[in-house]
Order: sequence, then C-alpha cells, then structure tokens
Amino acid sequence: MSLLIFIFAENMKIKKLINEENHIELGAKMVPFAGYNMPIWYSSISEEHNFVRNEVGIFDVSHMGEFIVKGKEAKKFLQKVTSNDLDKITEGKIQYSSILNKSGGIIDDLLIYNLGNEKYMLVVNASNKSKDLEWLKKHNNLQVTIEDASDNYSLFAIQGPKSVDVVNDIFNKDFSNLKYYNFIKFEDKNFESILISSTGYTGSKGFEIYVKNNFAENLWKQSIKLGERYGIQPIGLGARDTLRLEMGFCLHGNDIDETINPIEAGLGWICKNNFEYIGKNIIDKNRENNPSKTLIGFEIKEKGIARKGYKILNKNEVVIGNVTSGTISPYSMKSIGMGYVNFDENKISNSIYIEVRNKKIKAVICKRPFI
Repeated sequence: MSLLIFIFAENMKIKKLINEENHIELGAKMVPFAGYNMPIWYSSISEEHNFVRNEVGIFDVSHMGEFIVKGKEAKKFLQKVTSNDLDKITEGKIQYSSILNKSGGIIDDLLIYNLGNEKYMLVVNASNKSKDLEWLKKHNNLQVTIEDASDNYSLFAIQGPKSVDVVNDIFNKDFSNLKYYNFIKFEDKNFESILISSTGYTGSKGFEIYVKNNFAENLWKQSIKLGERYGIQPIGLGARDTLRLEMGFCLHGNDIDETINPIEAGLGWICKNNFEYIGKNIIDKNRENNPSKTLIGFEIKEKGIARKGYKILNKNEVVIGNVTSGTISPYSMKSIGMGYVNFDENKISNSIYIEVRNKKIKAVICKRPFI
C-alpha cells in the first residue's frame, strides 16, 4: 500500500463517487485519494490482483480527469503542449503522451482520444487535473476551447482474461475485435452515450467504459450482475497499483514527475522529433547525450521489500540512486521494484543493493515487465 500516493490536505472537500454506497455494501475499504473517497480493496490486494490476472475484475476509476479539446486548431494546440505525434492517430484511436514543462519535466502523462471533427478527449491523472487544466489554458492562444468534463462522467475498467465476455453481455455487442489503443462510441438504449476503449493499466486484457454520471450506478450494478456468470469481482486501487508495477508501468508522483523527463523514464518513444513542443529542446539534448540517470527494474534476491525513497547501491556499495516503487508481486511472489540509477549503472543482470532499514539487501537489475 505504500506505493499509493494518498493526497490529504487540510479542509479538502472529499468528493464522493456515484457508486460510493455500492462500494461500501460490497465491503470496500474507502480511503481519500486525489480528492475522492476511493475503494482501496474489498478482500485483499493480493487476492484481487490475481483475480484480474486469472479471471475478471471491475475497477471504479471515476476520479480520473476528462478534458474535451475542440476547435479548428485543436490538433495544432495539442501538438504544442503534448509530446507525441498526433498525426499517428486517426478518429477512433488513442495515444499515450505527456505534458512537459519548459525544463522537459513530466507535468502529467495522459491518453489522447481522437474523437473526430477536430475534437479530442484528454484523460489525465486524478491528482493532476487542476494543474493540467491551468497549464493547458495558460498556453492556449489558438482557436481552441478546453472543457473540463471530469464531473460529468464515470469511468469503469473491466480487466482480465474474461473481460470481453462481460462487456459483450452488458451491451449485447461483440467487442472481441476492438484493437489495443482503439475505442468505439455508440448509443445504448439503457445507458445513452457510451464510449468503450481498450488501453488498460493492468497488463491484462481489458476495457474502459465511459458513461454519463446519471447512468453510472445502473451500469455498475449491471456489470456486477451480468458478470456473475464469469465470476467478476470488484477490485480496488491497491491491486491496480501492484498490477501496473508488475508490468513496469510508471505511476505519476512515484516513478515520473515534474523533475523527471521522458528520456530518463524510458519514455523517449512518446517524444517525437519531427515537430516542436514545449520542453523539446531538453528532450533532444538528453536523447543525444544520454541522461544523467535512468529508470530501472529490479528483483530483490533476499527477504525484503523495496519502498519509495530507499537508496540503491552498486556492487561496491556506493549509492547510485533511489527506489520509486516496490512491492511483493502477488502473481509471482517475487520482490520487485523500480528506481532511478546513474545512467552508466544500468546493465541488465547487474547486481545491486537496496538499503532497507540500514541493511543492504541483494537485488539484480532486470527487464520489465516483471512477468
């Protein structure tokens, strides 16, 4: 649980999910996260983690932010404030990208949906919504409108090998041919406008369902009811975090933030060099000359768990970096983690040490994903 960044603030008004009462009835442990009261687990993190890997689970991730960017210069604007190449996505496709500051630091990582007709949807991290919106508006000097639609929609993620069966039953349609990083919009007689995508943050087969808030409770209940035949279980943010770490996916606030640029984080592939965008000059320098540090994956070979902030040492016991994420993988039962080390220390199979409570624990640098 230490991987999750719980955001508490004095006098912060905690928002409720549309389905909060349903989560509580299902036995959820609710905790404030990113301004919302969120289900962290229902049974246990390890049980829920493995259920997603082997069966099917449903997450309520309605705390995520959705911005609608539209206008005849929408593409030009987004090409300036995000780092990936929007020419690569036509209507119905999705792109992973980043919003960078002028120093190349990652303000946020996000998904961009091409809705067609000079209209895009940006899906941003919950804890960064206000900051992202302010940054986008600050740099909008084009014929573009930016709408924060976050409070209008709920978002459910159905993940796991049996996810397509569940989604097919809910909407009486066949989504088996919906390709990775694609989406479809349609009108449903029970839930009106629906958008279903296939991106996933768990590394398992899955779908994301965007629905208007006034239909969210019915959709949640219908998903649980129709998913019973496939053994569907509600899953909390705790397992979502261990699932993404097992795949080596970055979590903003842990593995990436405004002091880290995409080259250091191994995300150079979302930073293209055929157009200008904010922070590009720093990205280009790091790409050409190698960054001073880089993100690695590691597996601990002795008893112990890596936690954020723990020191990483090389085989000569010299400090070379710090841990950003770590856990015991519920699937493999191996102690895994990620962290930044000096660039020249990044060699697969190199032995390192993690300093755990003044004790040096053996580990080895390894490839990601961890499974």
